[in-house]
Amino acid sequence: MMKQEPVAPKKFTGYHATAIIVTFFGVVIAVNLLMASFAVSTFGGTVVDNSYVASQKYNEWLEEGRKQASYGWSVSKVARVQGKASITVLDADKTIFDGATVSATAIHPVGRADPVTLDFVQDDTGNYISRDILPEGRWKLRIKIKRGDKEMALIQDIL
Repeated sequence: MMKQEPVAPKKFTGYHATAIIVTFFGVVIAVNLLMASFAVSTFGGTVVDNSYVASQKYNEWLEEGRKQASYGWSVSKVARVQGKASITVLDADKTIFDGATVSATAIHPVGRADPVTLDFVQDDTGNYISRDILPEGRWKLRIKIKRGDKEMALIQDIL
């Protein structure tokens, strides 16, 4: 049996320390660049363009909401029916809501598609169905319902 000579451990030099530090910061910078590129490529915009102006209009928006609530209209969640948007609106006494003009602007939540304008017609059951097909995907609908001198505005998501 041969005796093995003990192997001397390698010395830790300044080159090793430099390589570890450079590698560490290289990984940190690479991850930061990757995360920044994801953030920039997926951010679709702002909630409001100017928060100060929005804060000044807040009380007006509350008053409009109270006024709309006083109508007593009931609005269902928007649904897809054969590719079109469908919404049910009921009057204060829960009857079919006749004679209204319903329109919507469909906005892609991350701005990857142009807005789509939708006009609705009332079907035999009293539901309002968009004339045009809404493209697949998730959309934010800014809906306007008008009958006589009363108008309601609301926002709903549709998948």
